[in-house]
Amino acid sequence: MAKAMSKAALVAHFAKKFDLKKKTAAAMFEEIARLAYKEAKNSFTMPGIGKLVLVDRKARMGRNPATGETIQIPAKTVVKFRVAKACKEAVLPKKAAPRSFTTPPMQPTM
Repeated sequence: MAKAMSKAALVAHFAKKFDLKKKTAAAMFEEIARLAYKEAKNSFTMPGIGKLVLVDRKARMGRNPATGETIQIPAKTVVKFRVAKACKEAVLPKKAAPRSFTTPPMQPTM
């Protein structure tokens, strides 16, 4: 499996691609992150990539894996990232269309 791109590698790539100083490219990434944190409560979208959304989880019963004791897990709000359809299609390989099984037509009997 290939190694994930680091922040430094991303900054270097964008600095070279758009003829920027690395400091400027890094500042752009930091501002995008800052804006995403600020706007996540309203749903922050990166076109073609996906969006950050807040999801409310209900209270539920769970189990302590160490003791097996049943515990109450409180309701909470979590941050989720929903990947855009365009991103999924670009990253994931195309699946072969499922074969549909058709039965041959019945022959009339005499």
